[in-house]
Amino acid sequence: MAEFLDLETQDAVRMPWNVLPGTKQEAAQCVIPISAIYTPIKPLPNTTPLLPYSPLRCRNCRSVLNPFSIVDFSTKIWICSFCLHRNHFPLQYQQSISEDNLPAELFHQYTTIEYEPQNERPTSQVIPQVFFFVVDTCMIEEEIGYLRSGLSRVIGEIPENSLVGLITFGRYVCVHELGFFGKIPKVYVFNGTKEITKDQVLEQMGFFLKKPRPATGVVAGVRDGLSQESISRFLLPAAECEFALNSVLDELQKDPWPVPADQRAPRCTGTALTVAAHLLGVCVPGSGARIMAFLGGPATEGPGSIVSKALSEPIRSHKDLDKDDAPYFHKAVKLYEGLTKQLIHQGHVLDVFACALDQVGVAELKIAVEKTGGLVVLAESFGHSVFKDSLLRVFQSGDNDLGLSSNGIFEVNFSKDIKIQGVLGPCASLEKKGPLCSDTTIGQGGTTAWKMCGLDKSTSLCLIFDIVKKENPDIGYECIWLASGTSIDLLHIICSSYQHSNGQMRLRATTLSRRWVTGPEKIQASLFDLIAGFDQEAAAVVMGRLVSFKMETEAEFDPIRWLDKSLIHLCSRFGDYQKDSPSSFVLSPRLAIIPQFVFNLRRSQFVQVFNNSPDETAYFRMVMNRENVANSVVMIQPSLISYAFNSGAEPALLDVASIAADRILLLDSYFTVVVFAQLLQAPLDDANAIVKERFPVPRVVICDQHGSQARFLLAKLNPSATYNSDAPPTPGGDVLFTDDVSFEIFLDHLQRLAVQ
Repeated sequence: MAEFLDLETQDAVRMPWNVLPGTKQEAAQCVIPISAIYTPIKPLPNTTPLLPYSPLRCRNCRSVLNPFSIVDFSTKIWICSFCLHRNHFPLQYQQSISEDNLPAELFHQYTTIEYEPQNERPTSQVIPQVFFFVVDTCMIEEEIGYLRSGLSRVIGEIPENSLVGLITFGRYVCVHELGFFGKIPKVYVFNGTKEITKDQVLEQMGFFLKKPRPATGVVAGVRDGLSQESISRFLLPAAECEFALNSVLDELQKDPWPVPADQRAPRCTGTALTVAAHLLGVCVPGSGARIMAFLGGPATEGPGSIVSKALSEPIRSHKDLDKDDAPYFHKAVKLYEGLTKQLIHQGHVLDVFACALDQVGVAELKIAVEKTGGLVVLAESFGHSVFKDSLLRVFQSGDNDLGLSSNGIFEVNFSKDIKIQGVLGPCASLEKKGPLCSDTTIGQGGTTAWKMCGLDKSTSLCLIFDIVKKENPDIGYECIWLASGTSIDLLHIICSSYQHSNGQMRLRATTLSRRWVTGPEKIQASLFDLIAGFDQEAAAVVMGRLVSFKMETEAEFDPIRWLDKSLIHLCSRFGDYQKDSPSSFVLSPRLAIIPQFVFNLRRSQFVQVFNNSPDETAYFRMVMNRENVANSVVMIQPSLISYAFNSGAEPALLDVASIAADRILLLDSYFTVVVFAQLLQAPLDDANAIVKERFPVPRVVICDQHGSQARFLLAKLNPSATYNSDAPPTPGGDVLFTDDVSFEIFLDHLQRLAVQ
């Protein structure tokens, strides 16, 4: 496992198969697809330089000069490792390049390198970050007080040059004019029951009172028809509008529209987000602005409603969605699909902070949040630490900052024997079709380029590849993105350009090399090599993303059956056993933990929707689909640490047998951190350390055995001792009241089926 972590440190890539099958048939027999989980702006090692110039690209295929390129120092020519095109070095390279004086991008240890071209954009033209707050006021006064407190807490943390705007909404949408500069503050009001167009926003908000509107063209920012003065009424630098913003928040009150006792509050979430998108599209297109929506309940008014105002009608459940008995769902999703296209075109991001005991519509908003790379936080109240601390983390600077970036473009290039099926993660297709696109599509497929409107340090994409070679090659070794002499194959490069949080554009190029194995004549050797390069953690995360995607897109899909069949085929293919002899079944240490991962994935909230609302399920899946391998593994299989009075912390089995009278347990399931039987300071300190470095901030639960909140721990443990067990529990131990099978029974069935 250590070598895979080293590769991730260098290239920000984890692959389930680090030795690749040579043909399409062999790839299909590997069960888990040939794939990679890539974190585009993961911090690089301190030894990796940031190059202050633009990358050198191939004139034919646009690939970037990399350590696998072939260089002819005598003629000052480099040969592209993908298309073999011969390229001349520019003058600045020719003057100094030699075998003893290489540019950094040709160093073999810099397979991932980052560029920040200087002087391409003057400091005065650097586009500042934009934060547009969209605040729900249809809540009780107590919740509004919590939200007001949370927003006031972060206003001082917003960078001074960042632009800030504010919309509040209830029955109506209110756009607040923050740049009134001593005059009477104004509020522009839109009817929440109607669809609002961009032209209506321009007209009603008086953008052309002092300046005639251009007769032709699209109105978008200062360059295309708007005056800076008109924009500054609604979007002001944080340093200039702090007083105005605090004044509006101090006077924030519950929506005055009367609500009958048997009805829900009229809340026009869809219209509010539409107006925000139109306003940002008019004022700051292409800026990487973030719409930060703070929602305290379900949308009941106008476009995007998810339920009627009558309290007698329940909000849609998973059962309703399965039976297609959710009349508002598809209309709301259609609205947000249109909003998503608009935001992607404008380069803007939608973040959702949903804090309510009821559902607010996260399931409908999922497409907009995910495709724009937005953040999502789900909590029970705006007063909960999950919301308050998560919001603060967005604006914090320092070691634990999120590294929010924007306007990302993600591209891939391959050699002839590999294609891209698609990407699972927070991005949107740019519809760049070509010969590298596979006929089979998964997720965002049919393209070799994707847009990432918003991304941060841990944002990760899952790339699914397709091996297209149908016959066994003559050579026994190739690589992904490898050029060696005259043999070039299975080579791909990932280029990510993005706007860094400092406002400058950067480009990161990653070039990977992997070995591949061949042929039926060397089946046993091939299996051994494939197993040696198997990354169990990456495989579990890929399966988690795949099963979540299939559950959302395939009708009548049975996730448990799919996971079980995949695991059985994997063990049957790579296990060591005698046919029809379960007792002889042995898995290599490289594969030994994958059954455990699948067992816990079957029981996880990503697969089991019972007792979870559609909003909660959408939230869990969105977070897993954007996180890196280390965080995703904790979501699938929580970590359990045991503390004792006479010894330090040590890992414990995720099993009910780990509960003992002399142990304190710390469970980390990513969304929840549980301190069980809190008698020592060490587990509390470790829990606080986890909270400080994680986003969304997890819920911390401190409980005792047999207490009601002990359920957060018990629900994650392997039920090796239940109320049906013959053996009594150990003194101080516990039993689980469940009919779920234990891991031991699961493994026994797996062995019997794998050897058939």
